[in-house]
Amino acid sequence: MDINQLIEIIEKKILSHDCISKVKIEDKSFLHKNHKNNVQGKFHILLSIESKELKKKSKIHSTRFIYKILDYELEKYIHSLQIKLI
Repeated sequence: MDINQLIEIIEKKILSHDCISKVKIEDKSFLHKNHKNNVQGKFHILLSIESKELKKKSKIHSTRFIYKILDYELEKYIHSLQIKLI
């Protein structure tokens, strides 16, 4: 899978939840190219999520919610996921 396909899948999954109004997805894999644990085909993703509902919850609750949505992608294609709630 390439990064554009992954971004499209992530966007659809995240936005399918009513509590999330916007999502911005950035590929930050280039920042980790020289790390010894960097694996070909696994990406480093930054999610900026706009959600009034998730901002009211604890950071742990919000993170678990997003990880549950992206469970399969985290297992197969995402090496690192950074989440910003805005």
